[in-house]
This record gives sequence, structure tokens and C-alpha cells, in this order.
Amino acid sequence: MSQRESIKPITYLKTRTAELVREVHEEGRTVTITQNGEAKVVVMDVATHDRWRSALALMKLLAQGEADIQSGRTTGTGEAFKRARRAVKRSSRNE
Repeated sequence: MSQRESIKPITYLKTRTAELVREVHEEGRTVTITQNGEAKVVVMDVATHDRWRSALALMKLLAQGEADIQSGRTTGTGEAFKRARRAVKRSSRNE
């Protein structure tokens, strides 16, 4: 576990909510909340959440690309550029 993460019991969340929110926001760290000794939720600031969502979206795109390569669903560079030029032409006519 990094120094930017910590584990707190749910009673800490209940009794020190405002303090926890301030710490998470100001320090940019994540806090795992436990209940009966078991990790239940993670509290993080919005900026961290947004970065994680962006990273996850990128990872999904990479996984889809890898799956396309594995199954042979690819197009050569020349054909890809030809399709792109046609799409640009169509969109410029529609403007």
C-alpha cells in the first residue's frame, strides 16, 4: 500500500466525515473503508476518479484493439487512409 492510501474503519467515516473528505481532497489520496474488518468501499477525490475513468476507457479501447488483431479484424494502412479521405470528403460536403 502506498503512502497516499490508507485503511479506516467505517466508524472513522461516521465520526469524522468532514475531516476525511478534506484530507482526501487536499492530499489526493484514496481511503479504503472497512466494515467488520473487510474492505467495503474506497473514498477518493473527484480528480483521481476522473483520471481512473479515463485510464479505464483507454484500457478498454486497447483491449478491443488487441481482440480485433487476434481475430484478424484489421485493415491495412492504405485502405484505412482511403476510407478516412472519403469520410472527410463526405463531411465537408455536408457542412
